[in-house]
Amino acid sequence: MPAIAPTVTVTWPVLLAALIGGLVFAAAVGLWGYYGTTVFFEMVRTGWIACF
Repeated sequence: MPAIAPTVTVTWPVLLAALIGGLVFAAAVGLWGYYGTTVFFEMVRTGWIACF
């Protein structure tokens, strides 16, 4: 067994991307729970169409 455990370094861009991804996922789950599946999917579809 090594005397020193290896340390894992996480860079700021990776940490920021994980944080943003987690927030987007949490927002999606929250909206889904609040509005229900039908309204949630309609909102996502309408937003997606508005972007393009």
